[in-house]
Amino acid sequence: MSRAKELVRLILFIFVTLISQAKAEETQTVEAIVSPPSTNSNVFVSRIAFGSCFNQSAPQPQPIWESIIRFDPQVFIWLGDNIYGDNKRPVRIWGRERTVGPWKNIERFFPSTEDELSRRYAAVKSNPGYASLRQGHPEVSIIGTWDDHDYGLNVAGKEFPYKDTSQQLLLDFLDEPFNSPRRKQAGVYTSYMFGPPGKRIKVILLDTRYHRDLMFSDGTMLGETQWSWLEEELNGPQSEITIITSSIQVVSNLSAIFEPLFYMESWSLFPKERHRLFNLIDSSKREGVMFISGDVHFGEITRYDCGAAYPLYDLTSSGLTQAVERTVPKALAFAIRFMAWIAPSTKRVFSPNCRFRSCTYGLPNFGAVEIDWEATPPMVKLEVRDEFGKTAIGVEFPLSDLRLQQQQPRSKTGMRGGQDWKYYKQHCLPESELPWFAKYRIALVLVSFAAASAMLLVLVVTKAVSGGTMFIKKFKVD
Repeated sequence: MSRAKELVRLILFIFVTLISQAKAEETQTVEAIVSPPSTNSNVFVSRIAFGSCFNQSAPQPQPIWESIIRFDPQVFIWLGDNIYGDNKRPVRIWGRERTVGPWKNIERFFPSTEDELSRRYAAVKSNPGYASLRQGHPEVSIIGTWDDHDYGLNVAGKEFPYKDTSQQLLLDFLDEPFNSPRRKQAGVYTSYMFGPPGKRIKVILLDTRYHRDLMFSDGTMLGETQWSWLEEELNGPQSEITIITSSIQVVSNLSAIFEPLFYMESWSLFPKERHRLFNLIDSSKREGVMFISGDVHFGEITRYDCGAAYPLYDLTSSGLTQAVERTVPKALAFAIRFMAWIAPSTKRVFSPNCRFRSCTYGLPNFGAVEIDWEATPPMVKLEVRDEFGKTAIGVEFPLSDLRLQQQQPRSKTGMRGGQDWKYYKQHCLPESELPWFAKYRIALVLVSFAAASAMLLVLVVTKAVSGGTMFIKKFKVD
């Protein structure tokens, strides 16, 4: 009997051991899949690529991914709208469901289910181009944040009821470890430090959705918890370069020149928060700060010289698939470029090297940040590159330009009428303070075009009716 018991115990022991080993191997496999991105402090980063506004249903081929891989970045940043997770109803002015106009009775955009969001993220991961970057180049650190469409609903903020579910799905997409603090906190903000001392780059990923108040409320953009965290980050360990990522534009204020036709999300719609952001950067005395942003479906580079003791650049790239010129027939692309050219901008960086005179780019693009650490002084290059990897917009400057200067940030007082006023107008004047004719130039052109088109239509209809009447009279006479 005792031998039988020992035999049973031996069999149970072997069984339990085998089960334990299988679980251990399964756990190791899961940990390998969700391992955090590399932030090797011994290898300096000299090339960062980023992109936004990627529609998982966009047609193939997508050469932009090959171009990103050829750029050979050490870091790739998703800036938001990484998928289009919400849904939209057709544009209807009348009928049972009116989605636009004065008689609107239902919202045009509505959220997807959790399963739908998961499938759309899976579609991006299985995209051949992105899969080649993610799986074929494991040395590239892939990090990111979100904007409204991957958050779950167009123009949504803290009121969105499914934001916690969306947060976990985004972090799954980014292969965030299961024990990451980002999975437990309210929002997806975080930071990374790359490179050895003397060549450090800090990347701060903001969350402009989870805590944001309603549009036009001039409430909070980040929420007090994230503001306190950001203050600690800016006053923490120093780095030669600090890149603050925002899903929406920080420096530009396009709404000021397009109102009342439409408004575009940006920090300018929350002026108190934007002022607080600039003040925080200035008071921290941190050098080398710049912004990267997305959202607007075109690329541009803007600069603000009155926010800190050195210029604050904002490199906007949007989007990887969604682009403003893709919304119209190719024959009408010139109209988009003409409107961009006549649109006033006091912050945009203009250069004869821009592909178009407006120094904007409305076709698929990605952002590229390149640092030449070996130059004396080190040089920084900010570029918007087209889907084939060619530069559409670019600016290059020494890193020393982003060091604390002796002079204080300029103000408008006492500057009007001279060279200082011209300088202020180019890089400091808010678009909302432009003379009314310049500020509403776009609206005036569009209204004039609509009026001329209406008059032409009336003239054509009048001529047609007149000709038809004469024909009928002549027919009766005959």
